[in-house]
Amino acid sequence: MSQLRRALRHFFLGLVALLLLFEEWGWEPLAALVGRLARLPFWAWLERQVCRLPPWGAVLAFAAPALALLPVKLLALYTIGRGHPMLGLVVLLAAKLLGTALVARLFKLTEPALMRLPWFARWYPRWKAWKDRLIAQARASEAWLAMRRLRSRAKARWVLFRRTMRS
Repeated sequence: MSQLRRALRHFFLGLVALLLLFEEWGWEPLAALVGRLARLPFWAWLERQVCRLPPWGAVLAFAAPALALLPVKLLALYTIGRGHPMLGLVVLLAAKLLGTALVARLFKLTEPALMRLPWFARWYPRWKAWKDRLIAQARASEAWLAMRRLRSRAKARWVLFRRTMRS
């Protein structure tokens, strides 16, 4: 039983690591992309309102995209179950990208208010440290290193291919 528990733990930690790596990869660029919308007057006004929220209002604003996209993700799973796996996967990935973009931007806007909540100020650094350790373990894994080597070789081949096509 102990081996099964250990195997399941590694499996689920691997899935969590993949999810966190995806979010880590997209967090900054997607937040910046949504931040560019602040050039629009209404969006700039909306962001100012979000920044002024009290701590519990910030929690609600921060959680809203995740809750709003849950039905979309469930619809994507339903679509997959009804025999349309590609459509379901595209919808699921689009919802994940949109959700990550909105949550990342909202976190930047609400972090000062969230840090005024004692429980958040206590648990967020612990969460961040755990997440960073898990991501570091994933990046040090043989699978990750093999993918990096594969990516480097593919990139080198692409550069070589482009050079030969220009000649």
